[in-house]
Amino acid sequence: MEPKAIIAAARADSADAVPLITELEAELAQHYPVESRHGYSVEKLMREGVAFFVARVDATPAGCGGVQIFGDEYGELKRMYVRPAFRGYGIGRQILDRLAGHARKAGVRLLRLETGIQQSAAIRLYEAYGFRRRRAFPPYRHDPLSLYYEKSL
Repeated sequence: MEPKAIIAAARADSADAVPLITELEAELAQHYPVESRHGYSVEKLMREGVAFFVARVDATPAGCGGVQIFGDEYGELKRMYVRPAFRGYGIGRQILDRLAGHARKAGVRLLRLETGIQQSAAIRLYEAYGFRRRRAFPPYRHDPLSLYYEKSL
């Protein structure tokens, strides 16, 4: 039986969120040079007012994700991550549902994201969820190690 995650708003600097963000950054560091890692630090997530959520399975932090709202133009997904032990159970999709719902409530009808070319499971998830490839969007510039996506809500 697939575990059902409980996804709740959390501060990016919380005791549950920081280890998840740290694990994500360590995973990305294995594949990409620092100039191709575009994820926000915990401090920048807080400073930029990113709505952040932690997914828990049986009270254990299993994953996280955030969405930064840019006026009524779009929301950008930030720091999507599911711990390896919890992958393959649909938790990433549950996090996407929560982030999309938050964006809709904020009046946004378009989601965007940047991900690395080596993140094959994430790419499959985003494409299955309906995200479509697009060119880099500000503040990003073309990076051969990055892919850019968007989805209408």
